[in-house]
Amino acid sequence: MRCRADLLLLVIAVSRAAQTLFQSPDEGWQVYTSAQAPDGKCLCTAVIPVQGSCSRDLRSRQLRQLMEKVQNISQSMEVLDLRTYRDLQYVRNTESLMKGLDSRLKVATESQKNLNAKSFQELKDKMTELVPLIPVLDQYKSDTRTIVQLKEEVRNLSGSLLQIQEEMGAYDYEELQQRVLVLEARLHACMQKLGCGKLTGVSNPITIRASGSRFGSWMTDTMAPSSDSRVWYMDGYYKGRRVLEYRTLNDFIMGQNFVQHLLPHPWAGTGHVVFNGSLYYNKYQSNIVVKYHFRSRSVVVQRSLNTAGYNNTFPYSWGGFSDIDFMVDENGLWAVYTTNQNAGNIVISRMDPITLEILRSWDTGYPKRSAGESFIICGTLYVTNSHLAGAKIYFAYYTNTSTYEYTDIPFHNQYSHISMLDYNPRERVLYTWNNGHQVIYNVTLFHVIKTSGEL
Repeated sequence: MRCRADLLLLVIAVSRAAQTLFQSPDEGWQVYTSAQAPDGKCLCTAVIPVQGSCSRDLRSRQLRQLMEKVQNISQSMEVLDLRTYRDLQYVRNTESLMKGLDSRLKVATESQKNLNAKSFQELKDKMTELVPLIPVLDQYKSDTRTIVQLKEEVRNLSGSLLQIQEEMGAYDYEELQQRVLVLEARLHACMQKLGCGKLTGVSNPITIRASGSRFGSWMTDTMAPSSDSRVWYMDGYYKGRRVLEYRTLNDFIMGQNFVQHLLPHPWAGTGHVVFNGSLYYNKYQSNIVVKYHFRSRSVVVQRSLNTAGYNNTFPYSWGGFSDIDFMVDENGLWAVYTTNQNAGNIVISRMDPITLEILRSWDTGYPKRSAGESFIICGTLYVTNSHLAGAKIYFAYYTNTSTYEYTDIPFHNQYSHISMLDYNPRERVLYTWNNGHQVIYNVTLFHVIKTSGEL
């Protein structure tokens, strides 16, 4: 008798972006497909295997791996939607502005007698400035169509996988695997093209809440879907073990509806991040980094960050045991720290979020004790020159080229003492703890699209 997996199908309707289902402690995988409904909502189908069904069957495991990849692609697609939504709005507004200016310029050209020469020249100069944006607008329209096509391909591929459930043995695994790999590569290229760019500006601060002590950290999960707005809150910069998890951002603002996690090891500093359901932090009085899984309420892995300074050996300028700073951007998990070997200059290390192994490191040459705080966007480390009033984003290190430059980007430090500054790629904002205030900043990224459509 052939072994066959029993499957449970759930259909969920959510607005705009697909709903991600978290891994359950009993079974480590799920998958969903998405399709656009006539009312604009996204229909999501989740496939959840019953624990232990055919777990040792080779083809079941192969299908499971493909489904996991499709899940990751779908989740990445959602992140792409979130990251580009505001950019596309800006493009549409710019296009309307250009059409309006073009009409005005044509009218002015036909009746120059009734137009002041200076005003005419200013109008003409403005139009000249906007002309280079035409290929950018065209490319954004093309990229929007590409995203729609990718969504359709994800839906079709997931549909094929669901059909395979009926006959576990009747499929060409290699062909399916190749389709997943090709789709994954196209999606990655599209995300890199649309989502990343060079930081050109930071908005005025938006105060979310005033609570806690002078030092602390707060964050959301950078890998969670848009429907998950949980907030994690960690007051203080050393010896703390209490993490509050608020159900929504509004609950955080009101200070209600939260659960408490008590960490088995106290933390040091404020450079913690929540990434894909786990908290990454520096263990107090050590260079040990810890991954704590919220659902299981346990430490999944911990590892010594060899030669990294700790216990206020190489903190930021404000001190506070901020020797090791975790960060997350579009490329994954990072650690920022320094060592005696590199004379106290900032080291950036890309880390494996599962094992906490270092994948690659860069020595920036920038002294960490001279930095107020830092954050990473699209593989670029940005450093402020102070944690006090009058700070600005002063230095940028590009890991893709291993080069750096000095910058001069204004940064309004409203409450005069920043002890935590992190970028959230899902929301494209900076999360900040500023003298007992939880604050966010919107960021502006710039990327050049050539006429050919290539970056």
